[in-house]
Amino acid sequence: MSKNFYELTYIINPVLEEEQSKAAVEKINKLITDNGGEIDEVEEWGLRKFAYEIDKKGNGYYVNAYFSAPAEAIAVVERFMRIEDDYMRYLTLKFDAKMLRHRELVKTNSVPNIFAVEEEEAEEAEA
Repeated sequence: MSKNFYELTYIINPVLEEEQSKAAVEKINKLITDNGGEIDEVEEWGLRKFAYEIDKKGNGYYVNAYFSAPAEAIAVVERFMRIEDDYMRYLTLKFDAKMLRHRELVKTNSVPNIFAVEEEEAEEAEA
């Protein structure tokens, strides 16, 4: 069974308490590992404002996960998120060879991370 590398970005309902949000992230992580996946990195971006309302809510708790897993695991995770009310939206991307090379370059700091540069510029502007 071959494993592919994926990026999963999902939005958790903002009305949940902090402990409930952490538990929702852990549920997804456990679901991935239980179905033969290996989690590489999980980034919790926190509460972000939407460009437009989703389910009458103006913001959501964003989480981004990088992992390798068999294709069957993706179907299980996405079905779980469709059924559960705690997850508002999700997007799963399967990495190809070019995307994997770019990710490795960003991890080794050979290529600047555009998001980190934007954050540094914002912090300098505030100061």
